[in-house]
Amino acid sequence: MSEVATQTQLIDRFGRKVSYVRMSITDRCDFRCVYCMDEEMTFMPRDQLLTLEEIVSLLRAFAELGVEKIRVTGGEPLVRQGVDWLFKELGALKATTGLKELTMTTNGSQLPKYAQGLVESGVDRINISLDSLKADRFKALTRIGNLTSVLAGIEAAKQAGFKRIKLNAVIMKGRNDDEIVDLARFAIENDLDISYIEEMPLGHVTHERGESYCSSDEVKDALAAEFELIASSVNTGGPSRYYQVAGTNSKVGFISPHSHNFCESCNRVRVTTEGTLLLCLGQEHSVDLRAVMREYPGDVVRLKQAIVDSMEIKPKGHDFNVHEQPIIFRHMSVTGG
Repeated sequence: MSEVATQTQLIDRFGRKVSYVRMSITDRCDFRCVYCMDEEMTFMPRDQLLTLEEIVSLLRAFAELGVEKIRVTGGEPLVRQGVDWLFKELGALKATTGLKELTMTTNGSQLPKYAQGLVESGVDRINISLDSLKADRFKALTRIGNLTSVLAGIEAAKQAGFKRIKLNAVIMKGRNDDEIVDLARFAIENDLDISYIEEMPLGHVTHERGESYCSSDEVKDALAAEFELIASSVNTGGPSRYYQVAGTNSKVGFISPHSHNFCESCNRVRVTTEGTLLLCLGQEHSVDLRAVMREYPGDVVRLKQAIVDSMEIKPKGHDFNVHEQPIIFRHMSVTGG
């Protein structure tokens, strides 16, 4: 019997179990956030992207290899044509594999159209990006985004009945660091959680990341001056460190790739829009799974073997340095936000 026939989980050479896959289904987006994309983007030709059927086959293989959590990302995943079909197929994996949780990251703009269907398809939780509550500033940060549409999307998500909704805010000095507390208050008032994210140095952008960098410790200090934060043992499977806001149902989390490196406990891999398996967000160790799937269509054993073998090249950690030009030139929209 081959190795892959008996493989039930993915273990890298450092003993870390990979139980979480982030799948980017499109590099396109209806926003152009300053930390995610360049203002003038060249998107991938559509024939280079994985088809929706290929995405389902690939994620089924991961689930059969012990992956318990899948997060669908983009770009903005809800601008991909046929996305409602995709989520129905992925939700069905929870009944036939060991998949326990299906989640999504979105900018919220399309949620009035899709939120109810996502819940019915089996999406458990969603993360909604919200970097400002000021309409003019929101437009500046997203270049073309509309705050009103995102707030409508958040309300639609609340009405749809997801198990939990979390806001994501990338905090940058001189841009939105004066809204740290306001964003937390908004989350608390709407019975939501919120995570504050240090900017990731991926791809060329038009601002100096070293000047805009705001550490999680600075964010936490600002919040602690207004709220009582109680350390929480809650773990949603990702890199966030959570604190309960005393007297509320809301938690605040911190994703800190620079100030509090979380590589030691990494349980994640990412698959890009074109089917490249990235073993680390901040390194180029990768495997071309699209090539395997297209050279050997329908060969699940060969696909699983490629995934199992990839564990041998998963690196120990990244080498992010916010004060230098990025060593990774792919944008976050391609990598999967």
